[in-house]
Amino acid sequence: MDLSIILPVVNERDNLRQLVPRLRAVMDREGLSYEIIVVDGGSRDGTPEIAAELGARAVTERRRGYAGALETGFAEARGEYVLTLDADLSHEPAFAAKLWRARSEADIVIASRYTRGGTAFAGITRSWLSRLLNLWIRRLLSMPVRDLSSGFRLYRREALQGLNLVARNFEVIEELLVKAYAQGYRVFEVPFTYFPRESGRSHARLLRFGVDLMRSSLGLWKLRNSINSADYDERAFYSLIPLQRYWQRRRHRIAISWARGAARVLDIGCGSSVIVQSLNNAVGMDVSMGKLRFLRRRGIELVRGSAFALPFCSGTFDCVISSQVIEHIPYDEVLFREMDRVLQPGGTLIIGTPDYATIGWQIIEPLYGALLPGGYRDEHITHYTRESLTGLLVKHGFVHEETAYVARSELIMKFRKPAVSERRATAAAAAARAVSAT
Repeated sequence: MDLSIILPVVNERDNLRQLVPRLRAVMDREGLSYEIIVVDGGSRDGTPEIAAELGARAVTERRRGYAGALETGFAEARGEYVLTLDADLSHEPAFAAKLWRARSEADIVIASRYTRGGTAFAGITRSWLSRLLNLWIRRLLSMPVRDLSSGFRLYRREALQGLNLVARNFEVIEELLVKAYAQGYRVFEVPFTYFPRESGRSHARLLRFGVDLMRSSLGLWKLRNSINSADYDERAFYSLIPLQRYWQRRRHRIAISWARGAARVLDIGCGSSVIVQSLNNAVGMDVSMGKLRFLRRRGIELVRGSAFALPFCSGTFDCVISSQVIEHIPYDEVLFREMDRVLQPGGTLIIGTPDYATIGWQIIEPLYGALLPGGYRDEHITHYTRESLTGLLVKHGFVHEETAYVARSELIMKFRKPAVSERRATAAAAAARAVSAT
């Protein structure tokens, strides 16, 4: 089935009489296979009966509130795409065709009142309060969307899976969008003209909605500033916080300078960083599907895989980058053996991690954890120093070439994998020293 249309309703009998036939006309004109699901929240005016009479499927919400109605509709939906809109005719049914035609632009397509070309015919107080709420949420959560509170949307059903919604009422509209975006799904806005409802009484209370939204946004702020957010690394590169921006750009400059001229580069644990975006002929690898999903729009070759078993043939790359990865995973020498295996003889290894022997990092990490709870600090489970990391890599046959620091705290080192002849000569010299010692 192409499309499932979800209509959350409470006492919308009269509006459904107009809306359902108009929706059917639009869907038939577009040649779509579709279903209309009316999710009832306890109507007393015969709304479910009218819905069934009009050929829609009427179901009762499984959890009280607007959020529960949407959850019920999502669970019932069988279409590849899911369309949500209000049943009060403030969302023009014919506009659904525009959303459908824009589906290739993104995973979530929004009928937007506040993007260029959109407008809303509403009272001055309601209009300005809505705009201010959207502006505040957009800035707080760093969301590249102008109309976060529009419930008129087309979703790719995949983007709705596993979101773990906690909202109860209309604030679920923002929660859906933020959590899907944090998993790397793309969002696109289509200009839309909003009209007030044609009949009946609105069930939305803007002031209450604003309070619920501000309360909900605190939890969403933690998500947007955690490493679980797909665009975490890229946002840090463009951060308004001077120290964070400097840190990311200094790391980027070192890695890109050392990797310059390499023919084939592997970025292990690439996340959504600008490093892999700046490299030519690079492959980005990460365990997080959300971060790979986010990077997909950049035209980069991407692979989901584990650093403990790199999914590449031996000697595939002449440069391997592992920046801010090894401190996030348990210590195992197989990590370094795998880097050695996929790197060509004579190739370059660029590896970065906090240096826990420095005073700078011992001060910065607790401070960072206090300012951004849930950020990288809580994920650092293996601690390295310059001395310990150098010893490990030399043990695996690498030759140290350069060392650089970010703010004298984050360690970035460049190693070379010796050519086969060089390794043989080194091994022979070591054997000769052992013989002479005996």
